[in-house]
Formats: sequence, C-alpha cells, structure tokens
Amino acid sequence: MTRIYLSLGSNVGDRAANIARAIEALAPYGVHVTRQSSLYETEPADVPADLKNQPWFLNSVVEAETELAPAQLMRTLLKIEQSLGRERGVSKGPRLIDLDILLFGLQALRTAEVEIPHPRMALRRFVLVPLAEIAPEIRHPVLKKTAAEMLDLANDNVEVHKFVF
Repeated sequence: MTRIYLSLGSNVGDRAANIARAIEALAPYGVHVTRQSSLYETEPADVPADLKNQPWFLNSVVEAETELAPAQLMRTLLKIEQSLGRERGVSKGPRLIDLDILLFGLQALRTAEVEIPHPRMALRRFVLVPLAEIAPEIRHPVLKKTAAEMLDLANDNVEVHKFVF
C-alpha cells in the first residue's frame, strides 16, 4: 500500500455533501481514507477576471492508502468526478467536485496523464492549510520542504477560513 494525499474541492450546490460523496466513492476503487482535514472555505484562486464572481470553494485534504498505480489513481479520480456530475469544460470555472493527487508516496512522476507531486501545490494556501493540518511534517519529494514549511512560504493571498456548519 502507498500512502497518498488528495485534495478535494467544490463550489457548486451542497459543497460539503459533494466532498463527502467523493470521499465515500473512493473506497470501492481501493482507496482507503485514513485521515481527513477540516473543511476550509476559500476564495477562488488562479481564476481570470471574468470568473472571479463564482462562489467560494470548500476544500479538504485526505490521507489515504492504495495499491493503485499513479495513472490508475488519476483515472479513478476522473471517473469519480464524472459519476458525481462534474462537467469538464471551462478551465478554472465553477466545479461540482475537483479531485487532485497531491502526493503519492515519495514519488516524483511526470507523464501525459499525471504529474506528481501536484505541480502547483506548494503555491496554494487552499491546499497547504488542510494538508498541514493533518500532515505538517510530510515532505514534498522534490522541494524537500514539509507541508508546514511550504505553508509558511506560500504567498498567494487567497483567503482560507475553517468552515463552520
């Protein structure tokens, strides 16, 4: 089994329920969640001016174990997104659910299908805040910095607040 970290986000409909359904959908594919961060409400990041007015996201990070290979895991996440109703189209637009592989064991991998670690994770507070909550000492296999260190260095200025139901 390989320990992995996944980022989950939603800004359409019942955001918390969308994330919960995505987490539940992982187990039948052999992805066993061992820890989950709190939910965080975050403003949309890296979006063009014409998409700035979309709803804020709920984001979370999960730690899980799997025997899937990285490409299999990526295909699984895309399948789960589609099964939950995600429509791929406008890049950086509103999303019912968004699932990303952040870390896959200690691997660094770049193929046409998947890039691990996630290429922008070290720059994104909406990823680093929940990751540092559950795994502050986990190290980025390329940058060699912990989640807590990357969070201290991140300067994207995106608002990230713990979500209260």
